[in-house]
Amino acid sequence: MATVAKTAREEWSQGWTVIFAASVGFSLFSVMLSAAGIFMQPLGDEFGWNKTVLSMGLSIATLVSAIISPFFGILIDRYGSRRLALPGIVLTTLGMASFGLMNGSIAVWVGLWVVFGMILVTIKSTVWAAAVAHRFTHSRGLALGLVIAGTAVSQGTVPMLGNWLIENYGWRQAYIWLALGWGSGTFLICYFLFKDGYAKAGTLTAEQERDATAARLAVPGLSVKEAVRSPALWMILFSSFIVMAVTQGFSVHLFPILTESGLSRALAAELMMVSAVAAVIGKLVTGWLLDRFRPNWVGGLTLAACALAFAPLMEGARSMPLVIFALVVNGYAIGTKTNITLFFAAEYGGMKNFGKIYGTISAIITFATALGPLLAGRMYDTSGSYDSFLMVGVIGCVIGGLMLIVLPSAPRWKVAEDKLAEDFS
Repeated sequence: MATVAKTAREEWSQGWTVIFAASVGFSLFSVMLSAAGIFMQPLGDEFGWNKTVLSMGLSIATLVSAIISPFFGILIDRYGSRRLALPGIVLTTLGMASFGLMNGSIAVWVGLWVVFGMILVTIKSTVWAAAVAHRFTHSRGLALGLVIAGTAVSQGTVPMLGNWLIENYGWRQAYIWLALGWGSGTFLICYFLFKDGYAKAGTLTAEQERDATAARLAVPGLSVKEAVRSPALWMILFSSFIVMAVTQGFSVHLFPILTESGLSRALAAELMMVSAVAAVIGKLVTGWLLDRFRPNWVGGLTLAACALAFAPLMEGARSMPLVIFALVVNGYAIGTKTNITLFFAAEYGGMKNFGKIYGTISAIITFATALGPLLAGRMYDTSGSYDSFLMVGVIGCVIGGLMLIVLPSAPRWKVAEDKLAEDFS
């Protein structure tokens, strides 16, 4: 049986390939989210749909994913991440490509998103985080930050790549080539590099199987009933729900927010890269800070800082420095929200039932990701601008950040995990 890493250096030596593959895998999850804004205008022009309809699809997919997510968390705890992620990558690729077949029917639009939501649960954050969180104890925050950084790659490159494909080949071909290009590369990387403890089960002896099973059962953490009664986990859930709703709406509508402020589509797509670069920095820096300082303050202040991304874009792009400032803050602060939720779920819930606990949290938060874009689209259609939604975003981020700051101290799971590593090394 493989030796359990006792130090941060050993964790990175044994697990860096898993982090890389998980980051690439999670980037595929964000392709459709990152592309949503750039497809709004061509779809609206061709089919006559308003922003409520255009936002509806992504909201439907996230709602479907939310309903399935807790059950999928149980499958992760039982079978591991690899066995679920690889077929999920293939199905996600096919699902993305199918959007190029739309004929203008809203029923077809809704149906495609329902199916896509059922598929998308197979590659959401729970799958990748479970494999990485099991391997990393001493550097868990930074490791999860690197995984979540995969979304920043999508957010930075998909708008420019997608806009180029739309302008040169049309929106139908853009859907197909984004899917096949990103999906095939992701599958190859994950097939060779994304491994977890369950993936080796077929090569273990009966005695090693018993030891591996005993080790998994001995992992410290809350039971499901204890998690339900945990005030801290409920506070984490509510904080994440509020911030996720407003930031997801902001992310999906950021491209049209910029273009309707007077920027060209090409310039808006290029500026999205600024946000993506800041997102990579934010995920890594926040992960590093979570490992070294009091997580409550690091997480709370970071989420509260998301408000600084909303405010400068109210009343349009008044100046380019303000736009760039908003995009930098958007990338740095907003890009860390999933990392923060993952970290706090592991810290306050432990790893014994991580798949079930975070799967449930993720499912409920997914309702927020469904609500946010729909709320932003509806408020725009009602008022004719995004200003009212941006104000709601400022208030929501501040409230969400404060809820993390006042959390009690987390249980000392790391002590138990270190002892477990000694017993099974």
